[in-house]
Amino acid sequence: MRERDIERHLVKRVKQLGGEVRKVEWIGRRGAPDRLVMLPPTDGVCYLRMRTATTWVELKAPGVPAEDYQLREHARMRALGQRVEVIDSIEAVESLLS
Repeated sequence: MRERDIERHLVKRVKQLGGEVRKVEWIGRRGAPDRLVMLPPTDGVCYLRMRTATTWVELKAPGVPAEDYQLREHARMRALGQRVEVIDSIEAVESLLS
């Protein structure tokens, strides 16, 4: 399985849930995640009171780990309250969306 197959599955599943996926280009910022997953509020919770409505996703081929420079950037983003996930399988996509 290739990274693009996992990406296609992610996009398909997010759209099924009423959400959107954006491919992000980071000019001058090496190592930042390449996708932004946005899901609508659930369970009637007010959007402004949700803990997080978005997740940054770094997609990888199965078994390929994130590079050290990517992990450093992910840590910087998490320190600012952002949710960042590294996804390398269909199962990981399903876990993220469950």
